[in-house]
Amino acid sequence: MAGSWIFYTTFPKIPLIKPEFKNIAQFAPPLGFFIGTIQSYIFIFLRSNSWSIYASALICLACGYLITGGLHLDGLMDTFDGIFAGKKRRLKAMKDSKVGSFGVQALVFITLIQIACILKIQNLIIFVLPICLFWGRFSNLFFIEKFKYISYKKKSISHKKFWNGFKKESLISIIFLLIFIAYQFVSITSQAILIKFLILILIGIFLSYSIPNILGKKIGGFNGDACGASVVLVETAMLFMHAILL
Repeated sequence: MAGSWIFYTTFPKIPLIKPEFKNIAQFAPPLGFFIGTIQSYIFIFLRSNSWSIYASALICLACGYLITGGLHLDGLMDTFDGIFAGKKRRLKAMKDSKVGSFGVQALVFITLIQIACILKIQNLIIFVLPICLFWGRFSNLFFIEKFKYISYKKKSISHKKFWNGFKKESLISIIFLLIFIAYQFVSITSQAILIKFLILILIGIFLSYSIPNILGKKIGGFNGDACGASVVLVETAMLFMHAILL
């Protein structure tokens, strides 16, 4: 967990715990839920202190970028640059430090959708954003399980090198998800809302599998950039679905 804490966030090192960077992807979904909770409370705090909903939404997203160091957004931009560079130049374009026009367009498009969704869900954000960030990171477990690692420089990656299979790597996330579902069953009193909640869970599973599957087939495998793109695309799609159904 300490390794995941350091690798996926800009948080300071946890005292007295030596970080291990093997199999850190399994801790990313619960960590995403935690990050989403922080962002949600920042939004709610600003709204309760007379900040406009527009300013609150922007700062909420900006805090997320700050917490993750823009790690996943960087992957999103590189992946879209690679996809539109053509098959022969794909991996080279993804590794290029310069951001292309397609990467910038992807960033702007995704950011605007996320802002619009937050403006729609407003104070329901505490029930929405954490689970959306959970699903985004859960998608990488499917990604790593199904596809081989690819790189322009032909180097290995610890995510795949120490991979123990989807069942073992997803166990922590599945237990976390079951606890979340059980809590919602107890706390939700409206049958209509409960049905919507169950539909959103099924949509989360579907998107977490289908989006990395599409990306993996498009680029011929997975790498750090593609994983970052999967995280952003899934969490944005889930935000959008929540905004529609809630």
